[in-house]
Amino acid sequence: MQSMTDASSQTNDLQAVAQALLTHTGPIVVLSHENPDGDALGSVLGLTRALRQLGREVIAPMHVPRFLAFVPRPGELSERLSSWPEGAMAAVLDVDNNDHVRVAGADLSTFRGPVVNVDHHGTNARRADALAVDPGQPAAAVMVAELIDLLGARWTEEIATPLMLGLITDTGSFRFDSVTPQAFRAAARLREAGARLGWISDQLGQNPVTYYTLLREVLGTLEFLHGGRVVLARVDEAMLARAGAAWEDVENYVGMLRNAEGSQLAVMVKDFGDRVKLSLRSRAGLSAQNIAVALGGGGHVPAAGASLNQPWPEVAAQLDAAITAELARVDALGA
Repeated sequence: MQSMTDASSQTNDLQAVAQALLTHTGPIVVLSHENPDGDALGSVLGLTRALRQLGREVIAPMHVPRFLAFVPRPGELSERLSSWPEGAMAAVLDVDNNDHVRVAGADLSTFRGPVVNVDHHGTNARRADALAVDPGQPAAAVMVAELIDLLGARWTEEIATPLMLGLITDTGSFRFDSVTPQAFRAAARLREAGARLGWISDQLGQNPVTYYTLLREVLGTLEFLHGGRVVLARVDEAMLARAGAAWEDVENYVGMLRNAEGSQLAVMVKDFGDRVKLSLRSRAGLSAQNIAVALGGGGHVPAAGASLNQPWPEVAAQLDAAITAELARVDALGA
């Protein structure tokens, strides 16, 4: 249970972020991580809409994957920035602002203005002009909802709905152990504000034809490793071409793999040829985060990822070593 001291500290941190946003007179550029999920998009849209309601100039550059394209309004988000507007502040959500490679939409390594950061990843380096980092929260959307309260924005359906999206996607529709009582209370408040829960769930449940044609390819690579404790699948450019699919069609497969009976870890491998991206999902005491960190990545205990600039055969050996070490740790705890 979150202590009163922890809750007070988080509120104070969010108050500092709110104060920085309210007192900044120039444009605010709202950013999140590459390959945005529902929490990244929902947090960005929720904060962007609240700030615009308060009369602030907001720029939100983000490429939205097809499975989330139903959420933003036309023209609400912009293309990646080629240069920073004069007098800008960067508001970075759901990712460490110090991780310049993972922050999408603009090049933070060249930015010299003020930065605020709201994140729920334990690997956050915690360096910003104002920041709130709480790994105890199941979704950044919970923190952004409290931030919007502190900003004094008026709750509307258009602000509440994307934040509900963030909660649903990062909690697995409230099925994960990471769900806190605060998350349920936040969901209730968002619903009271008009969040379109049924609409979100219906839209998320629809997949394009290419999802299924590519799935046929992906299942052909399926491997059950370490006695069935690890399930792994891979996708590459040739498979995408045969299925007429795109990389964004791959995003939901790792959650499906996680449902394999008896598995503790699901691994979805995006094989780009000269580099590899790994998506990891775990259960039963095993930490996807530990494996990802060992490979130079990060994330949460049940959901993490890593990108390596090496071909898959080289990455496969490193991945197996990290998995073997994590399985040994879990087994030692249960001995």
